[in-house]
Amino acid sequence: MTIGFADFLRQLVSNPVLAVTVLLTLGVILVNGWTDAPNAIATCVSTRSMKASSAILMAAVFNFLGVVIMTLVNSKVAETIYNMVDFGGNSSDAIVALCAALFAIVVWATAAWRFGIPTSESHALIAGLSGAAIALQGSFSGINPMEWLKVIIGLVLSTGLGFASGFGASRLIEAICCRMDRPKTIPFFRNAQRFGGAAMAFMHGAQDGQKFMSVFMLGIFLTAGKSDVTSFAIPIWLMILCSAVMALGTSIGGYRIIKSVGMDMVKLQTYQGFAADTGAAACLLLSSLTGIPVSTTHTKTTAIMGVGASKRLSAVNWNIVKEMVLAWVLTFPGCGLLGFLMAKLFILIL
Repeated sequence: MTIGFADFLRQLVSNPVLAVTVLLTLGVILVNGWTDAPNAIATCVSTRSMKASSAILMAAVFNFLGVVIMTLVNSKVAETIYNMVDFGGNSSDAIVALCAALFAIVVWATAAWRFGIPTSESHALIAGLSGAAIALQGSFSGINPMEWLKVIIGLVLSTGLGFASGFGASRLIEAICCRMDRPKTIPFFRNAQRFGGAAMAFMHGAQDGQKFMSVFMLGIFLTAGKSDVTSFAIPIWLMILCSAVMALGTSIGGYRIIKSVGMDMVKLQTYQGFAADTGAAACLLLSSLTGIPVSTTHTKTTAIMGVGASKRLSAVNWNIVKEMVLAWVLTFPGCGLLGFLMAKLFILIL
């Protein structure tokens, strides 16, 4: 099942509930651009391979390509998120709970962005939706355990594989280039970093774009009273809208996250930035093809940690790492509880 752009506009104008739902969903996508998308280009900017303005434009283009191409090839990530929770048969209560979850995600992510902490919007989305579903159902029956298992697998993949890929890629490049004159390799790795940054932006769109578009589609179906839709096709117009809003978020607030990830945590050389980008992008490609929703933030930041650790452990600013890990650990219970409370409050008021 899908919806054309003209039908969507007609419903949007005639249905205030849909308008509110769309506004909140776009708000979540915008905040994702603030907090997640900058990770893709952080290393390109920090190693001065690209200017921030050029990197943001590149991220916007390749985010869009990632959303479109990967969704057309394989939309398993969108299906996983869509089927992860069950808001029940009452579509009116379900849309209220969904709006509450989206509001909770915006609050949580904005607070993290304020302090420059690259929290995972993927996990905030998962936690917020789960908390709202539990509040609506009054039990854990609103959670699909098999889809949640994919989330746990993704958490392990995005941290363990991210670190290992960054560490391994850095060591491999050093072994290949050990007899080369390092200053002479800098121009090559600057160009290679542009490729790596584009690959990361592409995979960010492939992963996160699908997650948020699935929520967008869920909101459209619920406001139309269709709570039993189990399969759907994502329209092209939604891919374009999602990419544009995500790019806008990156241009507005991305610099703070770029500084935390690309500059404060590890001081990277050009070849190390390339190693972090390609290692993280490979992990995200594997996850997308298997339908496992992983965090692009976790994958990229742990890849950078791995690159730093490949040189020496002291090359990593572990105080910054502690702040990030604390935010990651708190995201599931914190945003889940916020989604639960917001759902209870919204249902009580409305």
